[in-house]
Amino acid sequence: MSEANDPQAGQDKVTWHSYLNRRMLVLVFLGFSSGMPLWLLINLLQAWLAKSGLNVKAIGLMTLILFPYTWKFLWSPLMDRFSFGKLGRRRGWMALTQLLLFFAIGVLGSFDPSTQISQIAVTAGLIAFLSASQDVAIDAFSREILSDNEQGLGAAVKVNAYKLAGMVPGALSLILADHMNWSSVFWITAAFMLPGLLCTLLVKEPAAYGEPPKNLREAVVLPFREFILRDGWQRALLILSFVFLYRLGDAMAATLATKFLIDLGFQLTQIGAIAKLTLFWGSIAGGIVGGAWMVRLGINRALWIFGAIQASTSLAFALLAHTGPNMLMLGCTFAYEAFGVGMGTAAFVAFLARSSDRRYTATQFALFSSIAAIPRTVVTASIGYIVAAIGWFDFFILCFFLAFPGMLLLPKVAPWNDEHATETPLPQAGEG
Repeated sequence: MSEANDPQAGQDKVTWHSYLNRRMLVLVFLGFSSGMPLWLLINLLQAWLAKSGLNVKAIGLMTLILFPYTWKFLWSPLMDRFSFGKLGRRRGWMALTQLLLFFAIGVLGSFDPSTQISQIAVTAGLIAFLSASQDVAIDAFSREILSDNEQGLGAAVKVNAYKLAGMVPGALSLILADHMNWSSVFWITAAFMLPGLLCTLLVKEPAAYGEPPKNLREAVVLPFREFILRDGWQRALLILSFVFLYRLGDAMAATLATKFLIDLGFQLTQIGAIAKLTLFWGSIAGGIVGGAWMVRLGINRALWIFGAIQASTSLAFALLAHTGPNMLMLGCTFAYEAFGVGMGTAAFVAFLARSSDRRYTATQFALFSSIAAIPRTVVTASIGYIVAAIGWFDFFILCFFLAFPGMLLLPKVAPWNDEHATETPLPQAGEG
């Protein structure tokens, strides 16, 4: 078995050399592929509609197309149960969704926002569905190729690749939109799904832990029963509450960021050029610092420290709202947001991975990430109305305070001095 597919490889203490192994390189490509569709729906679609004349309330309601991210746990058992011949369970679903995403993203730009908004909404909803499904397969794949003590470092690598993907629809595509038609921009953006597809076809399927579910009943019932019975209903509800609240503030702050910058007076080329530079270096810095620091701190302590840094990124947006269209402030805000949220998300994803049982990775991880995505869909659909009522500055201050409830749950779900508070017992190969 190759190193890239042996989850037990690297059981020794994780060091800087872990950045150089094949597993981490694979996570760079898959993290990028995972982030591309979401950032397209949040950044490029938002800029396209804003430039077409839609108001902030209508664009805020358009975030409802992200609903598949909150409901993906409903069909994730299918992805634990069924496989695709030689490609296997994880690679088969990854390849299928990546190929369909390429075509769906390209087709999206062929519509006219002034007359075909319903077709745009349907196609964008399809992209969200395919993207959420791709995330289920990639999350399960990454959980299964990493040893437990590599989860923190692997999450940092994948999350920051995920953030870097935002440079395409949030920077390159915006610059291109000032020089060519939107249809061409969307097809060029779609082409960035192909490296992830190629990576999926080249890697090997990870080794299975225990036997896959034999039927749909097992695929649906067993993952939820294991999670609830592991430490009881109270503990399960506590973890789910934390998952919902931990990223509430920064998720709300980032949802209409492109509309905010346009309202502030920035041009698309300015937004794209500054984002291209600062998002890159901010994400790289966040990946290096976050990954190395998490190796030393452990996942629990990283949730505390990185969560505080993550919460403060909303204040950077508030300061930008106060200062107005200042290019230096825009660059600093982008860089700090990429750095802080990247670190917080890396710790959060590592926590989700550690809290899932390897036998039911796709379903349990999908449940956790679905709940984490609720603020980005249900809650943020009302952001346009909140902004219209209180203004951008007060809105970002509100986002900062909304980070506190999740942080207050940390002593219960991830105690500072108990690194294994939520670790799941892992079955040996061959166990059911």
